[in-house]
Amino acid sequence: MEDSESDKRPQFGNRYLENADEVFKHNAWDNVDWDDEQEKVAKEKVEQNSQITFSEDHLKSLEDDADKHWDAFYDIHQNRFFKDRHWLFTEFPELAPDNTSAPVRVYPDGENNTTQITDQTKSDTKRFIFEIGCGVGNTIFPILQYSRDPNLFIYGCDFSSKAIDIMQQSELYETSRCNVFVLDATLDKWDVPFEENSIDIIVLIFVLSAIDPAKMSTVINNMYKYLKPGGLVVFRDYGRYDLAQLRFKKGRCISDNFYARGDNTRVYFFTQEEITKLFQDAGFKEEQNLIDRRLQVNRGKMLKMYRVWIQGKYRKPL
Repeated sequence: MEDSESDKRPQFGNRYLENADEVFKHNAWDNVDWDDEQEKVAKEKVEQNSQITFSEDHLKSLEDDADKHWDAFYDIHQNRFFKDRHWLFTEFPELAPDNTSAPVRVYPDGENNTTQITDQTKSDTKRFIFEIGCGVGNTIFPILQYSRDPNLFIYGCDFSSKAIDIMQQSELYETSRCNVFVLDATLDKWDVPFEENSIDIIVLIFVLSAIDPAKMSTVINNMYKYLKPGGLVVFRDYGRYDLAQLRFKKGRCISDNFYARGDNTRVYFFTQEEITKLFQDAGFKEEQNLIDRRLQVNRGKMLKMYRVWIQGKYRKPL
């Protein structure tokens, strides 16, 4: 469950705090360094909230009824919880390579976020994007709006049938340009409307964290199977010691760094090393794996809120 606050600022990815005295000048700052004391405090908070108190029956229900919990979430929030992810083209310009107005983010170490776009995406060949965990379309709809590529077709799946129903009822949903369906991506065998080795880009945004860690490798192995050789996975999810992890109270921990929210949806908090291993074990080549530390501030209450996200790009070898 992505925090909707992260999508409110159009300057996403291009504002850096150079003078600490100006911290409350804006609502958010990108790539904010942590000092040793801040890291120590974060570790202590996680240690405090890591005691596992759920019964075996409750833990089983969290897994067996996961689709029902997400259906209930979307039944309550409909399409109002998440903001459309227009920041996608700053972080992942590969999603709309024909859109020359899309900004390019440059990180403090000089690395930019552009990876090579194959000749195929520039030709008249059909280009296929597949989003896993598409929810109510907050990623797919912006791509369809921004992209001018007549050969682009987007597939999307979600665990929640309620989310798919909401998306299909949207006026932005065009069956000529996209097709969304219900899928439990943790299953060994996927029932999908496309062939193996057929997808150009797979989008995995704040989704892997909602899956039992024991099943994550199954999801990534299937992604590898359906990507074309040379195809790309774009990834973004929660990092270790994100504000959302530090806010958990005692009694919500399922296992190490894996928690149940009050609505019984689940969330895991990753390290960069874990993401590298998951993708490389499946055969992917790592092109990007970085920590995005964002400082969000409440200027009215003079509060500082530190977000930690991991962003990656993984290529299926030719």
